[in-house]
Amino acid sequence: MSRRRYVARGVPGGYRIWDNRGRRFWGDLYELCPDDLLTELNGAADQARITALLKRYRALRR
Repeated sequence: MSRRRYVARGVPGGYRIWDNRGRRFWGDLYELCPDDLLTELNGAADQARITALLKRYRALRR
């Protein structure tokens, strides 16, 4: 199994997505772990699906 590029890291207040290749956080702070977003980022990386998932998680924060 290859090493995953994107992983969720627990931070105060929720989760952030960590980019192992870029060595920095990617995206916003999430209250719940964004499992399906991580699966898509590490898998097929379909831009339309990623955008839809980002919109869904942003709507959950409001």
